[in-house]
Amino acid sequence: MAPHSIRTIGDPVLKQKTVEVTKVDGALVKLVDDMFATMYDAPGVGLAANQVGVQQRFFVYDYDDRPGVVINPVIVESRGEAEFTEGCLSVPGLSWEIVRPAEIHVKGYDLDGNELDLELDDYAARVFQHEIDHLEGRLLVEHLTDEQRKEARKALRELRMRDAGPLPEPELAVGRLRLR
Repeated sequence: MAPHSIRTIGDPVLKQKTVEVTKVDGALVKLVDDMFATMYDAPGVGLAANQVGVQQRFFVYDYDDRPGVVINPVIVESRGEAEFTEGCLSVPGLSWEIVRPAEIHVKGYDLDGNELDLELDDYAARVFQHEIDHLEGRLLVEHLTDEQRKEARKALRELRMRDAGPLPEPELAVGRLRLR
């Protein structure tokens, strides 16, 4: 069983911007370990702290068997455009074609306090952008086109009917998903 529950769309914690990590200690290291276990159990390739209810700016990831943690990540540059089918552990069972920058330059820190300076493209760029969006209080549904928003409304209604989870009535507006 996963150490944490993953918060789903409609939970207000997912819409709040996280605060920077100021101290790396044993409690944070334990939380990171628990987040990896939660992510693997889901299963997923990335998990932001606020997805487990922690309002701190970091995420864990594991793609191509390369696990890692990024603390206080910032995208300092982005280039190009790429479309990719994207899902989210906080919007379970749903996915859409999402357009994002194709290449990004990210800075942050690892658990040992070492500075990270990463040039990412393809799948890695996608994973990092998705998780950094979470830390900014944004979900992937905010990247949907008008037609995708219509599909999302229907899918979220069906998900609410199937699940008794915290999914309030969605109000999808141009460029943003608002939940009442």
